[in-house]
Amino acid sequence: MNTLNVGDVVPDFTVHDEQGNQVRLSDYKGKKLIVFFYPRANTPGCTAEACNLRDHYKEILNKGYSILGVSADNQRKQSNFKNKYEFPFPLLADTEHEVINAFGVWGPKKFMGRSFDGTHRKTFILDEDGVVVQRIDKVKTRDHAAQLELD
Repeated sequence: MNTLNVGDVVPDFTVHDEQGNQVRLSDYKGKKLIVFFYPRANTPGCTAEACNLRDHYKEILNKGYSILGVSADNQRKQSNFKNKYEFPFPLLADTEHEVINAFGVWGPKKFMGRSFDGTHRKTFILDEDGVVVQRIDKVKTRDHAAQLELD
């Protein structure tokens, strides 16, 4: 797994969100952006993380940041997840792993004694030029917004 580090420029990508809209990193040029990766929609940890960001969304917006959530779930699953919990930010349906691979968050994992490849829960904060300014590897799902170092 070759994960992006602070100072790295994120390569441009194009994927669809939960509504089928094309989303490109270049759409956010000139804006500060939080990109959070989660393994699967509607699981306890992923729900806690996304809900925590939802609950602090106004504060995050007031600091000038946009948010994108990303998982390998398909559009339908992402749409159901967003609607069920009323997330105000787009959820990218990265079924082809374009964004997941660009950030380097796909790799070996262990869960309940089983080894498999999957999406690692990580968050990246990007500046207006698409450069990583913070990377969070150990996400606290229930208090994730407090981990964000937003200027």
